[in-house]
Amino acid sequence: MSDVGRALVIVGAVIAVVGIVLMLAGRVPWIGRLPGDIYIRRGNWSFYFPLATSLLLSVVLTLMFWLIGRR
Repeated sequence: MSDVGRALVIVGAVIAVVGIVLMLAGRVPWIGRLPGDIYIRRGNWSFYFPLATSLLLSVVLTLMFWLIGRR
């Protein structure tokens, strides 16, 4: 039963960290504006796809989960 408790505490801590990062992400000006993000504006229509931001976030999360999984 202590393993389930430990897992719940870890999941809760990860959710809290992700929440803090999302709160602070609006204050970091380069998030979502990386050179590789696709932004197309034509008249009154615009399309935005954060390709480079998604790749960077994927690498960071992969490394984070790999480090947690090694324990």
